[in-house]
Amino acid sequence: MASIRQLKKDIDNQLFEVIADCFLYIGVHPDKKSEEVSAIIEDAVSLRNDLISRVNNPDGKDNHQLVKKYFQQVSNDLSGGVDELCKRLSAITSKKKK
Repeated sequence: MASIRQLKKDIDNQLFEVIADCFLYIGVHPDKKSEEVSAIIEDAVSLRNDLISRVNNPDGKDNHQLVKKYFQQVSNDLSGGVDELCKRLSAITSKKKK
């Protein structure tokens, strides 16, 4: 992990990309599945707020090893959360094609 500032930027960038993809889908298909896509946007915002809160309030501030593992877990949760959101959006777009 490079720094806390970089982790926060990664959180914002990755989740804003998911949100941008959702808005792009809504823009291209305004009459299709907008409720499901809106739910993905809400979940992305919720995930972002949760991860930023966790970064701002780490556990075990005195123990370097615990802090390092804590931030690695936050990073892993970011990757997993973004992957899950992208899969949900992809499932909606593949339903549309059928």
